[in-house]
Amino acid sequence: MIQTLRTAASLALAALALGASPARAADTGPIVLGVPTALGTIEGQDSLRAAKLAVEEINAAGGVEVGGVKRKLEIASIDTREAEAGVPVLDALAAMEKLIDEKKPAAIVVGSFRSEVLIPAMDVIAKYKIPYLCTIGMAPGFEPKIAGDYAKYKYNFRLGLSAPYLVGNIAKTMGFIHQKLGWDKMYFVHQDVAWATGTAGGVAKLSAAAGWKVLGNDAYPTGSRDFSSSLTKAKAAGAQVIVPIFDMPESGVLVKQARSMKVPALIAGFISPAAPATSWATFNGEIGGLVNFLFEPGSIPLKTPRSEHFYQAYGKAYGEETLRKMSGHGPGPSYDSVYVLAAAIRRANSLAPDAVVAQLEKTDMDGAIGHITFNKNHQVPFGDDPKKEAVTLAFQWRDGKRVVVYPESVAQSHIEAPR
Repeated sequence: MIQTLRTAASLALAALALGASPARAADTGPIVLGVPTALGTIEGQDSLRAAKLAVEEINAAGGVEVGGVKRKLEIASIDTREAEAGVPVLDALAAMEKLIDEKKPAAIVVGSFRSEVLIPAMDVIAKYKIPYLCTIGMAPGFEPKIAGDYAKYKYNFRLGLSAPYLVGNIAKTMGFIHQKLGWDKMYFVHQDVAWATGTAGGVAKLSAAAGWKVLGNDAYPTGSRDFSSSLTKAKAAGAQVIVPIFDMPESGVLVKQARSMKVPALIAGFISPAAPATSWATFNGEIGGLVNFLFEPGSIPLKTPRSEHFYQAYGKAYGEETLRKMSGHGPGPSYDSVYVLAAAIRRANSLAPDAVVAQLEKTDMDGAIGHITFNKNHQVPFGDDPKKEAVTLAFQWRDGKRVVVYPESVAQSHIEAPR
């Protein structure tokens, strides 16, 4: 025992003689980034891939320098299962805490999938005081919670689209349809979860104020596969636009049912399984004319260097088929989140959470989703100009291709009425 202690002391003295320290010697290992999210969803899977891609690129360039030492990044993930029907919020939070306790990450990226999980997850982050860059959860309560107690919740940041921005952008598109096509009758069909319910309600309210007649607003529990009741009512009422808001895999059935029932309305909203480039083949071409949202650029790149680089690098890393299946929410900001975090760590020259948070707040860089900054409540602003802010996209399926129709600043064409 005495000899062991003497050996340890000798090694420490040798390190000091070389200008190092015991602490420095211990700080040469990888910087762990935690990814607790719903890995059973396409958004969760693609976001994890995107984060890993960024890590691989940064590591290939030498890693992140902290205290004069170049350190590699490493991803540690866990499936929170929060998108599965019947899984309690507490189980998802327990998975996050398990990851933090066991892997000791320096920061969290991607994070919560469900809005119901994101808000209480902010308290978990406040407990451990580590930077958290959320890229999927859209809860509108995120910013107010930070504004209400900045000192407690300052470790939370969001790069992904928020529900208020989604509501505003869908409402703008509906306003465009109302103006260009002269339509004024709409029907909402949405998933019975917080983000979808809030989005449908918000768009309905803004649309009604802009001159639309809202003929219905029906909710369906996660896992539903029959939407014929709502489609029948919408058709009978003369709805010109049906607005679906879903992220569950089964929601693609709605489009096929509408076609088989010969519902003449334009379907314009968000159906997660209809977002990837492979959807045309998946639905046997029965989604022609569908206007669908990509919450953030990614699977459709912006005409900017960083956005096109991400798109090409993702395809090279994971293959053309995986690229074509990429989801429309999560991957772009998940990729960017790693770069934003790495840049903040470099500027801070430290992994101390408060120092990293201070540098995250100064973020001002181009990414796959557009230009990235944070507002005072740690949300990336989304607007219409990718040179000034992040943007969200809407495209229309035409002859097997996704044609961008919103925002007008990056649109490839206008929205076409059903034929």
